[in-house]
Order: sequence, then structure tokens, then C-alpha cells
Amino acid sequence: MVILRLSLLCLALAPLAARAGLTYEEGIARDPETRAELYREQHWVRSEGERRLERLVLYRCPDGTAFGRKFVDYRVSPVAPAFRFDDQRSGYREGLRQGATPTVFVRRPGQTTERSADLSSRQLVADAGFDEFVRRHWTPLVAGETVSLDFAVPSRLESIGFSVRRVGQTRIAGEAAWTFRLRLGGVLGWLVPHVDVSYGQTSRRLLRFEGLSNLRDDAGDDPLSARIDFLLPPRSAEEAQWRAGLTAPLSACRTGH
Repeated sequence: MVILRLSLLCLALAPLAARAGLTYEEGIARDPETRAELYREQHWVRSEGERRLERLVLYRCPDGTAFGRKFVDYRVSPVAPAFRFDDQRSGYREGLRQGATPTVFVRRPGQTTERSADLSSRQLVADAGFDEFVRRHWTPLVAGETVSLDFAVPSRLESIGFSVRRVGQTRIAGEAAWTFRLRLGGVLGWLVPHVDVSYGQTSRRLLRFEGLSNLRDDAGDDPLSARIDFLLPPRSAEEAQWRAGLTAPLSACRTGH
């Protein structure tokens, strides 16, 4: 039913697709210590000029089996987009709906119904909207300023205050990159794991993510720690690839952890 609704949405947006650009890129997630491959992320992004419209992500185990899918809609809010993620390994589901107020929802393994909660925050950032948030605050971040945000955490049915600041620079795939650190605000920020993201200094493209990912282990219990590299720049994609990603059957499989 979900795939049918999304397919109808794609048909309704066909005139828009003709004017918009579609790109594809892949991220390889590895164990931060052993560098063993955990899974792969296949991203298709539809844009109109510089404005992102929607994103489709297909997650695959090392053997190629597709086990998860995420659909992101940036139209209401580029930094707090509506999204839904389904994980066939455990039945875990989470996301955010945009309406009169943003609403996060989660369905845990073994449950048949979702739990949800409304969020109220003027600095709300959700899921892939963090990418847009970094670009919007590029100048102060590069200058070394600390920028605050409230990040939507559907698994906790709330948003949590974080801060972002530049912590260094590196080279990834031959490109000079700034590294920004996302950590909890206040004293807790020094007690819990942080997330580092590296963006090309010229391209402003996400090249590497290091920390707790949005995926959980095969049982759906604990978040996976991963280093995700996006080494190749986005390339043009065909509409047929989008449809294939949208309708690809999902199956349970084992990630490489």
C-alpha cells in the first residue's frame, strides 16, 4: 500500500520530474575499527535548480540484498523534511510527518502499531535535513562558530538539543574537507558519543560521516556505529532507476557487523 501511494505520487509529479534533475550517489558504511563493510546506501535525489525536492534511499547488506528504504520530502521544510524509513530486518519503522506541527513516529520490532508525538521547535532539524542545515550555516561554521539546533529523534519521540562546530580539516578522495562535530548540548555533550561529518571545502558535499548512524543492528535494538564514505560525486540518473529503487522488494539479511 505504501509503495502504491508513493508510485501514484511519482505519477502525479511527472510534469515536475521533467523540469527537475535526478542524481544518484552511493555511500559505503564500514565498521569504524575493522573497516569491514556493514551496508551500502543508494541515494537518488530529485532537485529543481538548487532546491532539493525529494530523496529516495535504498539500503543493502554486503551481499546486495535490499533491506531498508527511506523516502524524504523536502517541500514543506528543507531542514526538517518529512520522511519515513522502513527496515525489513526487524520491522523497525520511524519518520516525521509535516502538518500543522511536525510529528515524529516510531514502530519498534515486535509492535504492530506506531507511537507518535508532536514537536515544537523553531530550530528543528530532521534526518537528511541536517545536510541543508550545514550549507545554510556554512559561513559561521567555517569561521569556527558554534551553531545550535534541535534534532528530531523519532525513536525517543522528541527533539534533542545539539551543537555543531568545526573541529578540523582533512582530505578525502583527494578533496580538501572541513570536519564538523555534532554533539549534545551542555555537559552531556562531553559524556556521550559525538558525530563527525566532513564536507568538501569547495563542493560543500558530504564526503564522510562517522558516528552512530540512523540504522540499528539486525535485531532493531542498538544504533550501528559506522564510517560512511561518499567518495564519488553525484551523477545523473534516469527515472527508471528511481522507480526501481521505489519498488525493489525488501528482505531480511545480515549487515556486516
